Amino acid sequence: MKIKPIHIFSLLCILFLVYSFNIYLIPLHSKMQEGFDSKIASEGRLVWQKYNCQSCHQLYGLGGYLGPDLTNIYSAPGKGEVVIKALVKSGTTQMPSFSLTAKEESSLLQFLKSTDASGQADPRNFVVKSNGMVESK
Repeated sequence: MKIKPIHIFSLLCILFLVYSFNIYLIPLHSKMQEGFDSKIASEGRLVWQKYNCQSCHQLYGLGGYLGPDLTNIYSAPGKGEVVIKALVKSGTTQMPSFSLTAKEESSLLQFLKSTDASGQADPRNFVVKSNGMVESK
C-alpha cells in the first residue's frame, strides 16, 4: 500500500490539533493557591510593564541585570511584602522611588506573589522536554 501525501498531511494536522489541545488545557488543570486573584495579578503585570521594571530586574532569569532577579523575592528569607513595599516607595542608590497608587502597589505585590508561587528562577536548572514543556531538573 502506497502512502499518499494527503494521508501524511491529514496525520500531521491531527497530531497538531492533539498537541495544541494538550498544551492549552494544561493551565486549566493547574490549581491556584488560596487567596490568589489572577485578575489582580494580571493588573500587576501591567504595572510591572508600565514602570519598565524588566529593564533592570529579571523574572525567571530574563530581563535586565542592574537589579536582582525578582522571581522568588516574595518568599526569600528577609524579604517579602514589607521589604518590597519599602524598596518601591523609598528606592535605593540605583533604583528610583516610585509613587504608586494603593491599587498599583497591591496589584504589583499580587503579581510578584504569583510569580514567586509559580516556581524557581534559575534557568540553568530548567529542562526542555520533547513536547516543548519546561520543567526543573
